[in-house]
Amino acid sequence: MEITVENIKCGGCAGSITKKLMAVFDTDKIDINIEQGIVSIELDDSKKDELAKVLLDLGYPETDSVHGFDSAKAKAKSFVSCAIGKMDK
Repeated sequence: MEITVENIKCGGCAGSITKKLMAVFDTDKIDINIEQGIVSIELDDSKKDELAKVLLDLGYPETDSVHGFDSAKAKAKSFVSCAIGKMDK
């Protein structure tokens, strides 16, 4: 399954996303395209809503799914997730 999200800027972001998705979905079949903002994960399609929520909670909402204040809040969360991902390296 692929989902396109906002706010992925670097390897720190990708690291935080990968770590969280591995823990929640118990899979290591995850690939993140930083430039295009695409998260690929081996999951059943029925889990798409759950995947989108986990990513939103990290600050990486599905493209065009949040606007205004919610978008700003997601961006702020992504900065924190990014920093944590950089420190975990």
